[in-house]
Amino acid sequence: MVDTNLAKKESEFAEIIWDNEPISSPELVKLAEEKLNWKKSTTYTMLKILCKKGIFKNEKAVVSKVVSKDEFGFLKGKRLIEENFNGSLPAFMTAFTSRTKLSENEIKDLYELLDSYMK
Repeated sequence: MVDTNLAKKESEFAEIIWDNEPISSPELVKLAEEKLNWKKSTTYTMLKILCKKGIFKNEKAVVSKVVSKDEFGFLKGKRLIEENFNGSLPAFMTAFTSRTKLSENEIKDLYELLDSYMK
C-alpha cells in the first residue's frame, strides 16, 4: 500500500528522484545537496521515509521508483475523492466546478473524455 500523504519537502525530494531515476545513492546525495541544501544524513533519512511509504526502493545503492509519478498522482487523487466525496467523481466535479470556472477547452476535453468512455 502506497502512502500518498507527503509533506512539502518529501514531495520536492520525490520529484528529484522521479526526474533522475534510476539514480545511484551517492548521486542522489549530490543532487539533494545542490537543490535542497541537504546533508547526506538528511537525504538518507528522507529516502528511507519515502521507501517505507512504498514510493521508491533503494537496492544495491540504486534508487528507483516503485510507483511512477503519474501513478502516484492517480492514487493521491483517488484517495482525495474517496475520503472527501464518498468515492464519487461526479460529487467531486460538482464541488470543483462550483468554485472554479472551466475554460471552453477544458469543457471540450471533458466531453471528449466522457464520450470515449461511453463507446
